[in-house]
Amino acid sequence: MNGSQPIILLKEIRKNFGQTEVLNNINLYVLKNEFVTLLGPSGCGKTTTLRIIGGFETPDSGDVFFEGNRINNVPPYQRKVNTVFQKYALFPHMNVYDNIAFGLKIKKMDKAVISKKVDEMLEMVNLQGFQKRSVESLSGGQQQRVAIARALVNQPEVLLLDEPLGALDLKLRKEMQLELKNIHKRTGITFVYVTHDQEEALTMSDTIVVMNRGKIQQIGTPQMIYNEPKNAFVADFIGESNIIKGKMLKDYSVEFAGHVFECLDKGFELNEDIDVVVRPEDIKLVNVENAMISGEVKSVTFKGVHFEMLVEGQGVTWTLHNTEMAQVGTAIGMSLNPNDIHIMKRTGSV
Repeated sequence: MNGSQPIILLKEIRKNFGQTEVLNNINLYVLKNEFVTLLGPSGCGKTTTLRIIGGFETPDSGDVFFEGNRINNVPPYQRKVNTVFQKYALFPHMNVYDNIAFGLKIKKMDKAVISKKVDEMLEMVNLQGFQKRSVESLSGGQQQRVAIARALVNQPEVLLLDEPLGALDLKLRKEMQLELKNIHKRTGITFVYVTHDQEEALTMSDTIVVMNRGKIQQIGTPQMIYNEPKNAFVADFIGESNIIKGKMLKDYSVEFAGHVFECLDKGFELNEDIDVVVRPEDIKLVNVENAMISGEVKSVTFKGVHFEMLVEGQGVTWTLHNTEMAQVGTAIGMSLNPNDIHIMKRTGSV
């Protein structure tokens, strides 16, 4: 991304828990100062990957490198990494100051230095004046800020975050997404973040690693993952999608839903069976007479910023998002531009 060497490199990592395969040949690198998010459903292996980076789990095979050095057998406390868990694991008998200062006191730092560093962290997480507060008197969002400050005060080179916003309500979660992004920019520390929340990943990340069933499905920028999904799982997991069976007639020409469309894709075999992805927001409503595709509106749901319509036409049930509403039972026309059509290799049933 910036031409630098990876700070973290995972090579051919495999991990089983008993008879259950959790990670299958994971290869991944993380660049210095990058915000990388491991995204996927529960049980996909994302937290295990994070724990292997942190040293809390050991791979059955494969290697973990940090700044070019193999660290498979290096214990967590000797790695230049700190972790913020979903359960913040704060010390309930200590106040905010002592929680944040704990790691610095273990290192036997000078009291004045500790005080300065704790004050800097409190300012960074917007908790100035909370030094003497009991952590048990804090809200969930405030406790999370203390946990982040406690991790950052040790100046790790990498901060690992395991679903740290999972316990927060929606409004606070959105606020903390922006807060974390700002902290990342201000500190320059490499963040590796785990979540199952697609919006969280799209909002915060430089790079998203989509995982499923112990395998990496796709790695890319949020825009690339959203606009150019590699397979049906990624297309379906990141946002909503219409996934339609089709045939790639030749470069830049695809047939689906009974019509031939111009597209921007190439490099497929002639007449290759493929899957077509069309995002609901990319379908334009037009008059039926001018339409490439037409159909009947079967349902309309108001979603706040748009209406979601289900439309049946050309043997496909289409999902549309539009700020204009068509009445249930009416016929509508739909139009697609070439850059609204994304072609994927066929990956079985969709």
